[in-house]
Amino acid sequence: MNRLLAALTLLMSSALGAAELFDETKATTLFAFDNVSIPHTQNLRLEMRQPVKHAANPLLQRGGTGAPDAMGVQFYGSIIKDGGKYRLWYVAFDDDVKNSVTSARWRAAYAESDDGLHWVKPDLGLVEFHGSKNNNLVDVGGAWGFVNLKVLKDERDPDPSQRYKMTTHVYFRDKRRLGTLLPFVSADGLRWRPVRDVTPLKAELRKDDLLLPGVHFEPCGGFYQWDGQFFACGQNAMNATRPYQGRVSRTYRSSDFVNWSSTSSIAFVREPQHEALGPGRSLEGEQCHEGVSVWNRGNVLLGVFGQWHGAKEWKDISVDLGFVISNDGLNFREPAHEWTMIKHGDDGQWDQGGVIQGQGFENIGEHTFLYYGAWDPRATGGQPQHRGGVGIAMLPRDRFGDLVVETVGEGPGDYQLPKVVAELVTMSVPVRRPRFYINADGLGDDAVLRVTLLDHFERVIPGHTAIIRQNGFQTPVRWDAPDEEPGRVRLRLVFEGRKRTDIRLSAIYVQDP
Repeated sequence: MNRLLAALTLLMSSALGAAELFDETKATTLFAFDNVSIPHTQNLRLEMRQPVKHAANPLLQRGGTGAPDAMGVQFYGSIIKDGGKYRLWYVAFDDDVKNSVTSARWRAAYAESDDGLHWVKPDLGLVEFHGSKNNNLVDVGGAWGFVNLKVLKDERDPDPSQRYKMTTHVYFRDKRRLGTLLPFVSADGLRWRPVRDVTPLKAELRKDDLLLPGVHFEPCGGFYQWDGQFFACGQNAMNATRPYQGRVSRTYRSSDFVNWSSTSSIAFVREPQHEALGPGRSLEGEQCHEGVSVWNRGNVLLGVFGQWHGAKEWKDISVDLGFVISNDGLNFREPAHEWTMIKHGDDGQWDQGGVIQGQGFENIGEHTFLYYGAWDPRATGGQPQHRGGVGIAMLPRDRFGDLVVETVGEGPGDYQLPKVVAELVTMSVPVRRPRFYINADGLGDDAVLRVTLLDHFERVIPGHTAIIRQNGFQTPVRWDAPDEEPGRVRLRLVFEGRKRTDIRLSAIYVQDP
């Protein structure tokens, strides 16, 4: 396994060569599959790309007998790049089957990596487990039991003791056991405290300490900031303003991370859920599992959600991962209808039966890594089984989907006298002195992109037309005229050349220093 990882690391480094890629997560990104960012097209077709699972999965595995994560590494967690390291928080499930309080066996744990591939579980020395502090458990200020957690670093918070923020799924007792949200803050991501002065009651939250209404909500499938607020996205099957079948993705919000709204919004509902199957059939049908885990790209949110394939009994249920996008932080949609991004493994594989979404997305070298976990729903209700791990599914950098030329409308005839033009016009982007970059493949002397800068009203700005014939993840667009653009601009891209059907456009980046 180590040889495989080393080989991939070397391949990624050598492939980059002398071209150093800028951090596109800090740019405005117009993805090919985003019909809000690229609303106007003609004779173009979207083709999504299927990620490839890493051959060495799972890259983070369960610990040995007696370890805090001996029974499970549950990646209902997060990965962020922080200070040159990749930091990973996950839920560890121990093998103390004699403990009747299941919640108490689920703890927050930590791992880290220099390259996003090789992970270590450091001895943090913070929490005593089986008489020793030589483990990778983080201190959460008490014996809290976490089913799910998400972490982000809030650079805008002026209080360094609250720089790291974590949402968790804990339980509370009403007449039955229900899920709810409990937020934590930290100065270093390792020593945490709840945002309110609360203490666990047998690893669970008292009903008197609830931040959200006393309904069953499995929060923090996703946790993100948008337009000055915090959002926790999770799974809920309660009645909404419209009736839906089973689990839907719902979000609660907060402006200060301490006080949370009593109202919520529906983030995403799959089309089959519009047909409610009726009482007593909550396991059946196609549903959304555990909310939307997001990659905040500044102007857009990319999301991964669980595709729950329901059945009457647990033994027939499976879970895959789908893909969604949001341009407003509230409403998510699928770029491709009911498209499966990551499929669960076959029986005998580490991710058999079901895969789960962690909030882990990184562009490293020439690859985009999508980190995911595993949970086999068929084991639910039976004897405890080993579960989980953290794996990677890989794409070429930011190439989730491509716009390609659609020639159906051309009809017969020589391309030298084309009957149709394959082109797009982007949304209007507010800028000062922007630089534009193209993420595309299949280009060459006979397959080029003609890029023209337009003002907001789609008038051509003189001296701002360029021909792109070089493949790359961030090929710069160079104009002949000086960079003096009006306040809002659009780009027009035309696919040209004898081999224009080879062109695959994945994204356009707008970097405005």
